[in-house]
Amino acid sequence: MLRVAVVQFEPTPDRPDSNLAVLERLAREAAADGAQLVVFPEMCALGYWHLRRHDATRLRELAESADGPSVSRVQKLALELGVGLGVGFLERGEEGRLFNSYAVCLPDGIVHVHRKLHAFEHEAISSGEDFTVFDTPWQVRMGILICWDNNLVENVRATALLGATVLLAPHQTGGTSSRSPHGMKPIPLDVWENRAADPAAVEEAFNGPNGRDWLMRWLPARAHDNGLFVLFSNGVGRDDDEVRTGNSMVLDPYGRIVAETAVPDQAVVLADLDLGLVPLATGQRWIRGRRPELYGILTRRTGNELAPRAARFSSDPVRRESAGGVQGLCGRVEENG
Repeated sequence: MLRVAVVQFEPTPDRPDSNLAVLERLAREAAADGAQLVVFPEMCALGYWHLRRHDATRLRELAESADGPSVSRVQKLALELGVGLGVGFLERGEEGRLFNSYAVCLPDGIVHVHRKLHAFEHEAISSGEDFTVFDTPWQVRMGILICWDNNLVENVRATALLGATVLLAPHQTGGTSSRSPHGMKPIPLDVWENRAADPAAVEEAFNGPNGRDWLMRWLPARAHDNGLFVLFSNGVGRDDDEVRTGNSMVLDPYGRIVAETAVPDQAVVLADLDLGLVPLATGQRWIRGRRPELYGILTRRTGNELAPRAARFSSDPVRRESAGGVQGLCGRVEENG
């Protein structure tokens, strides 16, 4: 068994000092309840959606290196508590390039950093180029995919093929403005602001088609089809002009929900991972039945690809073509952040 926690909270924009104080308080709470690994949301050290309004100069002022003060503070806390801690931050990398990154600070002092593979938040933020899979002190191999990384099925399969049986999936999602007619739609800000007076309205919104119902369309499949645990940590509350829906949860290798929260507020969700479920999980068995010689199409460009930012914000329908001509039209996917 491995006891984990997924956490949701509402970051304060551009205030890493305040956000890391919240992280520390919630990490101590989770550790006191026996958590060995605590997963916080995407970009939680700085806030997320408002970053698109900053110019590149301001983003570089806010960004930190992977061994900068924010990650170093979390690393020190992980060592003190003897637990693993995951934190999202804006990274200033080589030659000043910016990345939406996530650092996992392990209790042995090792830090692993993943750079979001499909970054679209700002034209000055680059996409990463590598999968991040690593061994841990708990004799389990883990991987990291940030938010939209998880929507592209190839990324989760690649992470599983690299040996991960636990996937950390930090997000800032729910209530986004999707151009797909049956995708997510924004949750009115007044629903969140009036939550104390009308708790039923915010709970309905968070658990409806723009929150939990949308997650249930695809998130369990990522766990089931790849035979791994998914640790889904999400923001909650106001995120610039959108509302994040929380719904933080842990799913097992069969896509079953082990633990979750419906609370439209800051929350710590604890779960015990039965690692013995992995070897005979359906997804693990199916992976062994793969026929890689048939999958060359997955690594060939079709000419229809767009950069993550262009794909996320394009309003044009997708035209799918084959040797026989146009096959049809479908809406471009740009589901979450």
